[in-house]
Order: sequence, then C-alpha cells, then structure tokens
Amino acid sequence: MYTLLIIIIYLAFISLGLPDSLLGSSWPIMHLDIGMPLSSMGLISMLISGGTIVSSLFSDKVTRKFGTRTVTTFSVFLTALALLGFSFSKNIITIVIFAIPYGLGAGAIDAALNNYVAMHYSSKHMSWLHCFWGVGT
Repeated sequence: MYTLLIIIIYLAFISLGLPDSLLGSSWPIMHLDIGMPLSSMGLISMLISGGTIVSSLFSDKVTRKFGTRTVTTFSVFLTALALLGFSFSKNIITIVIFAIPYGLGAGAIDAALNNYVAMHYSSKHMSWLHCFWGVGT
C-alpha cells in the first residue's frame, strides 16, 4: 500500500504539471479567438500564481481541518472544473474567473501532497515528486 500510494502521488504531480505549460503554448492562438492582446496572458498568469500563493498560505489550516485526502480530492475537482471552464471560455472575463479556482486548487494540491510526502516518506521521494511535476510540464 505504501508503494502504491507514492505512485499515485507521483501521477498526481504529473497531472499537476500538465496544465502549467498549456497557457504558454495555447495563448498565441487563444488570444486571437477572444480578441485580446498577447500581453493579456500576464494577467491570467498572475491570477493563477496569486491563487496558488493564497492556497499555499492557508494550506496548513485547511489540511489540518479536513485532511490531506479531502483537500486533494476537492482541489483536483476544483482544478479540473477550472480547466474545463477555460476550454469553454469565449472571452477574457470567463478566463479570469476560472483562473482563480485553478490557482487555488493547484496550490492546495501542491502544498497538501508536498507536506504529506515530507512527513511520511524519505527525502528522495520529495526530489522525485518534483521531477514528476517536470515530466508533466
């Protein structure tokens, strides 16, 4: 069970890294479809990063209250919902709206799983964890 869990956590970090590179690779086409300048990607990136920072700052309290499993599960669904919202967005307002839950969810997943691995596994697994995030990106 111990090995299976770390494999699942590694897969979670691959999936956490996948959308991180999508904005940069898709924005050159997306901005034309929604009629925004190329530079408006900076706003979206800042909102996602801001959400990640906010959820990371509150992750200790939230994880202690609800547990790693609940926080991770909820955050995965929040992030998936935001990515689905991105795919259906027709204007910058909806993209901005979905950037907020995406950042919050991604930050919560990252912080909760980092903490769990740090507490229950050796330090080599933390290195591998972030290596798998890189595989995802």
